[in-house]
Amino acid sequence: MCPASQGNTDKSKVMDQTPVHDVHNPDLLRIIPTHSRKLIEIGCSSGALARAFKQVSPDCDYVGIEVDPSYAEMARRYCDQSLLLDVEKADEAFWASVADRDCWIFGDTLEHMHDPWRLLSQVRSVMPAHGVVAACIPNMQHWSMQVRLCTGDLRYQPSGLMDRTHLRWFTRQTIHALFEQSGFRIESCQPRIFNEPMRDKYLPAIANMALLAGADPDLAVKDALAMQYVVKATPM
Repeated sequence: MCPASQGNTDKSKVMDQTPVHDVHNPDLLRIIPTHSRKLIEIGCSSGALARAFKQVSPDCDYVGIEVDPSYAEMARRYCDQSLLLDVEKADEAFWASVADRDCWIFGDTLEHMHDPWRLLSQVRSVMPAHGVVAACIPNMQHWSMQVRLCTGDLRYQPSGLMDRTHLRWFTRQTIHALFEQSGFRIESCQPRIFNEPMRDKYLPAIANMALLAGADPDLAVKDALAMQYVVKATPM
């Protein structure tokens, strides 16, 4: 594996990151194959997901990648290796060193990338044939985003759907396109739906808009419920 110093970045040059979290995503954990032996997580934050997976599979080798030095340091508690690196700027030596990784994990990180299509294509080019990508991606079509757009209230926030560090936006349809264009077949794409009582007064309007646009109103409402999608994909 490449040394932890590769791709080191002066902290003053790193844009503000999404606040660190020490709680793992249980839905993302659930889709990671338990037989995975060499995992790599892009944007591992504090290493919470590594900690949880190692409770299931203690013999695995888990590498975490972070762009924030303080997050990378925290992740060393649970990852076998925690590397300070901007993966979009990684050199050929890095990609050669991770060609044996059988599970790549992107927990709410692809939307932070300048070119997630290129990144996933790069992963596909080095991943073994039996490899898996496990990802969680925010849903731009969430009902609250539609309300914000309708009222012009697109103000950035420290975290959440309007996280100020998001560079890309996806819906269920474009998530499928992202993976297919990058050489992957989506095995499952599960919505993460939370208890949001306020949505009920907006969903009829979303259905009406879809109907006026000549789209399926029932599908539009269904796609407006997910806060995020948890995706499991394999190489084509």
